Amino acid sequence: MIDSKKDKRQKVRFKIRKKVSGTKDMPRLAVFRSNKEIYAQVIDDVNSCTLASASSRDKSLETKKLTKTDQAKLVGKLLAERATGAKGY
Repeated sequence: MIDSKKDKRQKVRFKIRKKVSGTKDMPRLAVFRSNKEIYAQVIDDVNSCTLASASSRDKSLETKKLTKTDQAKLVGKLLAERATGAKGY
């Protein structure tokens, strides 16, 4: 049976998620990178909630003519600001 690239990636993702779980004191960072955009979330798996999120599509970021590396830096800074300012965190 030949697995597609997507199926292989999904298997890796499930293996990682079996081992890694975020708490309120030490949340999990989930990053998704598409061909054009970058998305990041800080997740509390115990309470099943997202504490903070940011993406390169946010209105507060003007990322039209930036490289992916520069976009990632801006998304990281925005996520850090939102995570430190999140209620109860």
